Amino acid sequence: MHYFNSFFFDIYPYLALTIFFVGCLVRYDYGQYSWRAGSTQLLSKKGMRWASNLFHIGIIGIFLGHLVGLLTPHWVYEPFISAQHKQILAMSVGGICGIMVLIGGGFLCFRRLTNPRVRATSSTADILVIVILVVQVCLGLFTILSSVHHLDGRVMLRLSQWAQDIVTFRFGAAEHLRDVPFIFKLHITLGLTIFLIFPFTRLVHIWSVPIEYLTRRYQIVKTRR
Repeated sequence: MHYFNSFFFDIYPYLALTIFFVGCLVRYDYGQYSWRAGSTQLLSKKGMRWASNLFHIGIIGIFLGHLVGLLTPHWVYEPFISAQHKQILAMSVGGICGIMVLIGGGFLCFRRLTNPRVRATSSTADILVIVILVVQVCLGLFTILSSVHHLDGRVMLRLSQWAQDIVTFRFGAAEHLRDVPFIFKLHITLGLTIFLIFPFTRLVHIWSVPIEYLTRRYQIVKTRR
């Protein structure tokens, strides 16, 4: 058990993140024609808009929540909010976003598997990604149920310390997760696996979010005379 704990939470994170960054760079350089979202909205619009919006808004909320919640040192927010109240806030916001992803993603997954036109244009990777994301959000919701039994913020602090030790390359980060409930370990492992497969799926289109549209100058179009 010590070996598995060390591998999945000391070594696997760096393996997954290395493949994530290197794989994305290589694919961008050699496979730009495959760098796309591959939308199927033209094939079937029924329920697509509300499901896609729920899914994407929820995913963005979850990502930002994990990014800020896990990587912000305790001393930064301690003067403003206790670990206990931060955990309750994370459970509330994460639960809302998780339900949004579950509803939207569940519909998109069902649509991709049962709609003949959408299924015909879906690769194995397309189906695998949406299934994994739905399973991952289910695990995340189960972690909330587990967190109800320890509202003192103790487990949350250990998860945060693990993440911060990983990104700062501190040896022995896995020790923080040694006694953490199994559901959290499973959730983390599947999350790292998503980073691992990211470069080989349509998820790469996330890098192409058009942020520059917010700052670019207006395009002047002359009227026809």
